[in-house]
Amino acid sequence: MNKPDEQQEPATAVPSQQPDHSAYRSFARKDWAALRAETPMTLSIPDVKKLTGILEPVSMCEVEEVYLPLTRLINLYAVAAETLHRETNLFLGKSEQKSPFIIGMAGSVAVGKSTMARILRALLAKWDVHANVALVPTDGFLWPNAELERRDLMARKGFPESYDARRLVRFLADIKSGKTNVKAPVYSHFTYDIVPGKTVTVSRPDILIIEGLNVLQPARQPDKCKLPDRETDMDLSALEHLPYVSDFFDFSIYLDANQEQIERWYIERFMVLRQTAFQDPANYFHRYSKLNNKDATQKARDLWRTINLVNLRENIECTRQRADLILHKAGDHAIEQILLRKQ
Repeated sequence: MNKPDEQQEPATAVPSQQPDHSAYRSFARKDWAALRAETPMTLSIPDVKKLTGILEPVSMCEVEEVYLPLTRLINLYAVAAETLHRETNLFLGKSEQKSPFIIGMAGSVAVGKSTMARILRALLAKWDVHANVALVPTDGFLWPNAELERRDLMARKGFPESYDARRLVRFLADIKSGKTNVKAPVYSHFTYDIVPGKTVTVSRPDILIIEGLNVLQPARQPDKCKLPDRETDMDLSALEHLPYVSDFFDFSIYLDANQEQIERWYIERFMVLRQTAFQDPANYFHRYSKLNNKDATQKARDLWRTINLVNLRENIECTRQRADLILHKAGDHAIEQILLRKQ
């Protein structure tokens, strides 16, 4: 016991060891870049420039620091999936061919998904173990404009209900089962519609990248789930959910940015297109090329806030936490933070 006149030393505070409940590991760009290891650079500066979109700059530095570590990670996932598939076949006594590795890529309009998908495809195709890499945007599975008009959905183009979801699911199911010459419809951003009679053929790819706004949505559940009685035979169909696109993914990516930044990118892209593609009288948006700068800017802002921002808030952004990898962009389009789901 201390004497009354002795001065007691202050207690040392013990730091609280709070458990990390996050589902993700967070990486600053420099830390993620170190995970590249010995992955070689297989694209040249001209290659990368050809793959980038309007106002979506991607530097060689970003390819080295972000994309190359990502291709290394995906390669590890793909090899592991192939090993599991092979071991499962041994367990079942079957000799089925390997199943294509499917990557889903989601994110807002104007965030840069298409550019990223193209660069990722080009890099992954350089790996000897999976040289056949296909890329299919989900735009081709939108209902044709005539059907959207019949359903009164033209103002909600890009929303989940504007897609032929059954056709998209059938396409993915055929790919996953190893079918050859599976066809996907083609969409034209010039005519803003499905191209009649035009398709792209995908035949047993090693890797398939599916890129689109709503691809990470969960499966739809039946309105009523009727479970079988114990006295009756099991009806397996009663236990099955209705599949959706995300059910077929082996790995998923969400390309993220602040809403204010995406709005700025959308408007900037609109203004560039107004001076280029929109000038063609055959372009669906030709009427906007005749607007002055002030009116064109306001029109772009209205389109963003009444359609694309609503879709982002209601249907897209809420799927971000379902992704295996979240890539967050800064205002200059550069990826600054990487979140990888814990295994």
